[in-house]
Amino acid sequence: MNGGPVGGLELKELECFLVLAEELHFGRTGERLYVSQSRVSQLLRSLESRIGARLVDRTSRRVALTPLGERLLAGLRPAYAALRETVEDARRTARGIEGTLRVGFQGTAGDRVMTAVAAFQARHPGCAVEITEIPLGDPFGALHRGEVDTAVVLLPVREPALVLGLVFSREHQTLAVSARHPFARRPALPAEDLAGCPLVTPAATAPAYWRAAQAPELTPGGRPIPRGPVVTTLQEGITLAAAGRGGMLLCRPTADYHGRRDVAFVPVTGLPESALGLVWHRDAETARVRAFSGFVAEAG
Repeated sequence: MNGGPVGGLELKELECFLVLAEELHFGRTGERLYVSQSRVSQLLRSLESRIGARLVDRTSRRVALTPLGERLLAGLRPAYAALRETVEDARRTARGIEGTLRVGFQGTAGDRVMTAVAAFQARHPGCAVEITEIPLGDPFGALHRGEVDTAVVLLPVREPALVLGLVFSREHQTLAVSARHPFARRPALPAEDLAGCPLVTPAATAPAYWRAAQAPELTPGGRPIPRGPVVTTLQEGITLAAAGRGGMLLCRPTADYHGRRDVAFVPVTGLPESALGLVWHRDAETARVRAFSGFVAEAG
C-alpha cells in the first residue's frame, strides 16, 4: 500500500517497519516489499529519524526490535490493519459500480429515467445498463425472480420483500378511451362517471391490491364500475381501448408517451393520484442500485 505522509510519517516507512517486525530479516523484508535490502535500510533509517530514536537493533547475527520498537508495533499494527480494511472496503464499493445494472420499467421509460440512465453511464462507464419492459400484468415478478435489479413501477407497492425508494410523477390519472367514445370530447372526467365505462383490468398475476388501484371496482361514491377485458400488456390495453372495448386508467407519463389518433386521453378527477416508484428486492440491494437511485433523484 503506497502513500504519502500521515502526521509527518510516510506510509511506505510504516509498512516497511511492520514487515521487518514480522520477518526480522532485511533480505526477506525487501523480497516481500519488492525493494532492495538497501532500500529497506533507508526506509527504516528515515522512520527512526522522524521518531527520534532507534526502533531496531541490528547485528551480524540477528535483528530485534528495541523496547520503543515493540511499543510502536503494538500500537501501529491494529491501526494499519484498520487503514488497509478501509481502503479495501472503498475498492470493493468501487468495484460494485461495475458489471451490469438491469432496470425494468412499466409503460414507458420516461425522460426522468432516461436522464438518470445517461448520467449513471457517464459517471460509471464500467457498468452497462440494460433496460427491460415489465409486463403490465406482472409488475413485481421480475424483481422477485431476480431478472432485474431495480424497476420503475406504478404504485402502490406492498410487497414485504421489496424496498420502495424514490416516489415521483404524482399526477391525476388519465383514462384512455376510443376517440369515438363520448368521453373523448370531455376536457376532464369526474370519477363518478367511470360507472358508465368498463375498465380494462391487469391480469390476475398482479397482486389484488395493485389491480384494484389500476382498475377500481367502485367509484369514490360507491357506484360499481363495470369490468372490462383482462390484459397482460400495456399495448393490449391501449389497443382494446382504441377498439371501444373499454377505458384504461394510465399514469400521465404513459398517456403522454403513447399518444395516438384513435385514442383520447382524458384526465380523471376525484381518484387518488397515480405515482411511480423505484423499487428493488430487499435481498439484492447493491452499490449499483443505490447509485442509480441517486441519479433518478437528481434527474427530477
